[in-house]
Amino acid sequence: MRATASANSNIAIIKYWGQRDEKLVLPSNSSISFTMDGQLSTKTTVEFDRLLAKDGLVLDGAPAKDNETARVSAFLDLVRKKAGITARAKVVSSNTFPKSAGLASSASGFAALAAAASKAAGLDLGQKELSMLARRGSGSASRSIFGGCVEWRAGKKKDGTDCYAEQLSPPGKWRDLRNVIAISSMDEKKVGSAAGMKVSAKTSSLFAARLGAVEKRLALVRRAVRERDFEAMAPVIMQESDSMHAVMLDSWPPIVYLNETSFRIMRLVRELNESHGKYAAAYTFDAGPNAHVYTIARYAPEIRKALAELSGVMKIMECGIGEGVRFV
Repeated sequence: MRATASANSNIAIIKYWGQRDEKLVLPSNSSISFTMDGQLSTKTTVEFDRLLAKDGLVLDGAPAKDNETARVSAFLDLVRKKAGITARAKVVSSNTFPKSAGLASSASGFAALAAAASKAAGLDLGQKELSMLARRGSGSASRSIFGGCVEWRAGKKKDGTDCYAEQLSPPGKWRDLRNVIAISSMDEKKVGSAAGMKVSAKTSSLFAARLGAVEKRLALVRRAVRERDFEAMAPVIMQESDSMHAVMLDSWPPIVYLNETSFRIMRLVRELNESHGKYAAAYTFDAGPNAHVYTIARYAPEIRKALAELSGVMKIMECGIGEGVRFV
């Protein structure tokens, strides 16, 4: 009863920030993302063993913290219930990038865990079922089951049976798209995404306004994805990122994920677009200070050079668009 799976992180262009049901992890709005290539990936092995007294988690070569192990164990309970087994499990997981720094490690982590654990438990789940299972561990993990451009549909049913991700377009359609990542901090964020969402929903006066605007942005991005029109997509990507972080800042107490370097990058991208007279790039930030600058291949070297010269940028990565979850 052992299986290994690998999954890549995804970086949203229409964001997930807020839940209509915390227990079932049902989002307040639909979201759209691109799945990254193998540079941002998690590989996880799950082995169920009746002789184990409790679940164990080894994360990036070291025993995990108690809260991390508890989160994984709670997720494994869902798998055990679904498979009709009681055996505890040993989980070994490793990331190719820093976790909890706004690079979507929970997305790749729980997508890989969902695939490996379900297979090790003897389940044969399709992509839709895997997406719904991964969602219970981390909402954004539902999107990492698929490659290319993916939409996580919020659904309307109270039981969450219409809440899952679907591929909008395959990776091959986006061979020219790049995500130039500027890392300005390797630190774990002080406020986790789940906790931050709850604070925003309760205290931000802008929370409801963002939900009203996001439906229009979703429609614009879906159309841009169908037509493979990066220039139409770019301003929406930046507006959506700014909108989410405005909600965070409007929360009480304020939730601040961006740092000074983040704002320098935002200015740099705006200036670069002005110099080209069109949208050559679009920044977006998840719950962290590290920038994801979407662009097309022809502009990537220029963006890398400009970011490398910017004060506060520690490391630069350039990702292409990748595949969904796979078994190793």
